[in-house]
Amino acid sequence: MSTPLPDQRDDVVLTARNLLLQFGGIVALNDVSIDVRKDELLAIIGPNGAGKSSLMNCLSGFYRPKKGDISLAGRNVRNIAVHDVAAQGLARTFQGTHIFSGMSVIENLMVGRHMHMKTNLVQSFFHFGPARREEVLHREAVEEIIEFLEIESIRHVPVGSLGYGLRKRVDLGRALAQDPKILLMDEPMAGMNTEEKEDLARFILDVREAKRIPIVLVEHDMGVVMDLADRIAVLDFGRKIADGTPKEIQANPAVLKAYLGEDSQ
Repeated sequence: MSTPLPDQRDDVVLTARNLLLQFGGIVALNDVSIDVRKDELLAIIGPNGAGKSSLMNCLSGFYRPKKGDISLAGRNVRNIAVHDVAAQGLARTFQGTHIFSGMSVIENLMVGRHMHMKTNLVQSFFHFGPARREEVLHREAVEEIIEFLEIESIRHVPVGSLGYGLRKRVDLGRALAQDPKILLMDEPMAGMNTEEKEDLARFILDVREAKRIPIVLVEHDMGVVMDLADRIAVLDFGRKIADGTPKEIQANPAVLKAYLGEDSQ
């Protein structure tokens, strides 16, 4: 059972404190702390191997840090199972597309509603009464997401037959179907062309503005980061070396040296 952290602020949804993650003799994260506030988009940037994906895996429960604490909506989630972290309100999209290619778009989004379903196996098998009413309600929630992401015309199309950009949009839709308190997006635009990036960036902004879901974004495209982020945290060799607004990060000598490879004089 999760327990509250005493230092959780009212405007903070997700907190990580002093995370230490090691793989044998390799230190992936060294004393890393971050806060994610309500209604903000926090970008995590850094060179390859800086620890960005390791941090995302810790926040979502895939990795257990050796030291430190992680709090979601005021509850300590460092030592609970991945599905319990999701049940607490954290949703995540991954690099690439982790969706069921043989299933339709709407079926994939219904998978995202699974944790909210309360009917038992027998009720679901016979599909009557409470089970039928529950499915109708969840189907309505999924249809709202389909309309929100402008994928009405492909709702019954197998995901495996879609282009990469649309598959990524379905991946986002499945995460939104969880009704998350916070959304983690790990390199969502990797492998996309310019048009696909512009479309997804628009939907990310819509998620923040219409649904008011705070977002943690790991992304290599610095143009996207500077356009979308309210705040940026920079990792280098497993340590956080900077945290600030896009303007502050662009002018930070340590960032210029570590991330952009420029002299910090």
